[in-house]
Amino acid sequence: MRTRLLLWPALALLGLSSCLKIIKPGKDFGRYTPPAAPDYRMEDHWAALPDRRDSADVVPRGSRFENQQRDAPADVFFVHPTTYLWRKQWNADLDNDRVNRFTDDKVIRGQASAFNNTARVYAPRYRQATLYSFFDDENSTNGAQAIEYAYGDVRAAFEYYLEHYNRGRPIILAGHSQGTVHATRLLHEFFDTNPQLRRQLVAAYLIGYEVKPDEYQILRPCEDSTQTGCYVAWNTVAWGNEYAPYQNSLAVNPLTWTRDTITGPARLNLGGVPYDFRRLDKRIVDAKVHNGLLWVHPPEPKGYPRFLLPGNFRLWHSFHLADYALFYGNIRQNAAARVRAHRMRLGGQ
Repeated sequence: MRTRLLLWPALALLGLSSCLKIIKPGKDFGRYTPPAAPDYRMEDHWAALPDRRDSADVVPRGSRFENQQRDAPADVFFVHPTTYLWRKQWNADLDNDRVNRFTDDKVIRGQASAFNNTARVYAPRYRQATLYSFFDDENSTNGAQAIEYAYGDVRAAFEYYLEHYNRGRPIILAGHSQGTVHATRLLHEFFDTNPQLRRQLVAAYLIGYEVKPDEYQILRPCEDSTQTGCYVAWNTVAWGNEYAPYQNSLAVNPLTWTRDTITGPARLNLGGVPYDFRRLDKRIVDAKVHNGLLWVHPPEPKGYPRFLLPGNFRLWHSFHLADYALFYGNIRQNAAARVRAHRMRLGGQ
């Protein structure tokens, strides 16, 4: 399995090879007992639900944003990124309080909440594949099996959501990193093949992983800020970096919502949120699409982690952890704009 942009700051601190040894599970996938399966009838097996208080309800301190899930006209099904980094087993246990707290405090708060002005937030917990799964040896099937196992939970959660929660409402599908791996597959299996669900699709935000412009048979990338029934993607790196494996990937500029290579100036940036979520930093970065990546000039304020990755015989700077954070305000505004456009195209439903 080819190494992707699914890394953690520890890789930069420890070095890639030594870190991988530390986080590699000690035995093969087939030799350990998997954690108990989720039961999506139980609220505890959801990281976010719209009718209870959770981390998806918050907004950045000092912003004028509001949580409007109660009256939101759409839903978002959000699949969180990797927050399980350890070697005890290939897939996370849903009863791991440490993992759940980190998931809620960082990625549900810092990513899923971007949609709470226009959509009711549904975010399942799932037996996510441990980080090492995405770096597993090419001759091993352990990582692939762990990822497949995780997707089974996400698929089950989405089926439960459709049957018990959706009630025909417009749907935003969103993910990051490992979450985007699973969300991309949901689009294949549920939306690309189902005309009714395609009609309900507002847009998919497939951020922080490799997604192709021709990924689907019918679904197509979004070409502007109000197109619906389409998908966007990007992977953020420091200006001037190249990464050959991603040169044919989809990159949409979240400042302009186009795929062209014109630089979106920082004045178009409606605000980023740092890792501690304590403020909204307007005009935090510019952005330019380049060879399947999204280039940004590194932000001056602290709180937007970046780290070094090996590639093209040199180290390059990734803002993978800040794919949402640097464009939080723009994602929030764009989701609302696409929901409005979707409702108009369906006659104001």
